[in-house]
Amino acid sequence: MKLPCSPTTLALALGIASCSLHTLAADVEVLHYWTSGGEAKSVAELKKIMQAKGHVWKDFAVAGGGGDNAATALKSRVVAGNAPAAAQVKGPAIQEWAAEGVLANLDAVGKAENWDSLLPKVVADVMKYKGSYVAAPVNVHRVNWMWANAAVLKKAGVKAMPKTWDEFFAAADSVKKLGLIAVAHGGQNWQDFTTFESVVLGVGGAKFYNDALVKLDPKSLNSDTMKKSLETLRKVKSYTDPAAAGRDWNLATAMVMQEKAAFQFMGDWAKGEFLAAGKAPGKDFLCAASPGSANAYTFNMDSFAMFKLKDGAAQKGQADLAAAIMGAEFQELFNLNKGSIPARLNMNMAKFDDCAKLSSKDFVESAKAGSLVPSVAHSMAVSPAAEGALKDVVSQFWNDEKISIADGMRNLAKAAATR
Repeated sequence: MKLPCSPTTLALALGIASCSLHTLAADVEVLHYWTSGGEAKSVAELKKIMQAKGHVWKDFAVAGGGGDNAATALKSRVVAGNAPAAAQVKGPAIQEWAAEGVLANLDAVGKAENWDSLLPKVVADVMKYKGSYVAAPVNVHRVNWMWANAAVLKKAGVKAMPKTWDEFFAAADSVKKLGLIAVAHGGQNWQDFTTFESVVLGVGGAKFYNDALVKLDPKSLNSDTMKKSLETLRKVKSYTDPAAAGRDWNLATAMVMQEKAAFQFMGDWAKGEFLAAGKAPGKDFLCAASPGSANAYTFNMDSFAMFKLKDGAAQKGQADLAAAIMGAEFQELFNLNKGSIPARLNMNMAKFDDCAKLSSKDFVESAKAGSLVPSVAHSMAVSPAAEGALKDVVSQFWNDEKISIADGMRNLAKAAATR
C-alpha cells in the first residue's frame, strides 16, 4: 500500500526521486559488522533515516573478524532460507552471491536515482551482476594510509610524515629511543595483510601491486621486487610490540591516540576513531599515504547487497533502504562519521577534513592515471578462497621469523594458485 504523494511524504523520503517507492512501515533487517565507535555512529544515521521513513530497523550486528564473522552468519541465514533484507557484502563476494540467484534486482531504484551518472564506472561495476544493480555502495575507503600522533613525532624530532621507507625507518628508530612503540598493530590476518599490501604498493608501485596481488602473476610473486617487499614487511614487524597478537584494530588506533605509539598502517576508518574521540586532524593526528604510495590508491568500499524477499511491503522497504544509502544526505553524514569519502560523485566536500579532501582528490586522480587498485586485505580484489590463502601465508610470515624470505615467496605463489 502506497502513501499519498504529499509534501510531508516527500520530505521524509530524503532524496528518493519517486514517491512510489515510499511505503507504509516494513521491517528492514540489516546485517552489518559496524560495531566500533566511529562505525556505530555511522550506522545509527542510516537507522534514523529509515525510521523517519516509517520503517522498523532490525539491527543484526555481528562484531569482529573484519567481517568474517558476519559472512559466516549470513551464509547460515541464507542456507536456512531466512535471508535478511540487506547485508554488508562487498567486492567479488557480491558476484558470488548474485550467481547463487539470491540477490534482488535494484535496477528500478538505480534508474530512478540515476546511479549510473552518480557513480564512477569502477564502483558501479562492482555493484552490478550481469549489468544489473544488486548492491548499493556506501563509501570509498583509502586503505594505504599511515596515521601518526603529532605529539609523539614532535617529541621524537620527526619534522614531517615519512614519504619513503628509509625515512619511515629513521623516524621509527627515533620513536623507539623515547621508549615508545613505533608501530601500533593488531594481531589479525587482515591487519597483517593491510600492512603488507601497503608495503607492496610502496615498494613496487601500482602496476606491480596489480600484477602480483590482483592478477596473482607467478613471475611477479617470485620477483626481486616481492623479495624486497617481504624484507621491508619483516622490518616493519620489528617495530611493533609483543602484545599485538589478537588486538583489534581500533585498540591499536587508541594506542596512537594515547601517545603510546607513533604510527599505524590502517584504512581511513581509523580516522573515524580519532574523530569520535574528539581528536583534530593536523593537530592531534596526522595522515599521509603509506611510504612510497602517494601516487596510488588502494580502495575498499562498504556496500549493501539486497537479498530476494517474498513480502511486497518488505521489498519496498528494501528499495527505500537502497535509495537512502545512495542519497546525498546519508552519504555525507555517514562518511563524516566513518572517516571515508562518498562513493557518490559531485558531492560537496566542504564539511570534510583535509584527510578526506586529499583522499577524494587522490581517488579521482589515481582513477584517471590507472593507479587505483582494489584492496586484497578488504575483499575487493580476488576470490574469497585465494584471499584467505594469501592472508594465511602473510600472517604466518609476519608471526614466524624462522620463515625465510625465499620460503615466504614460495608460499605466496602457492597460495595464489588457490581458486
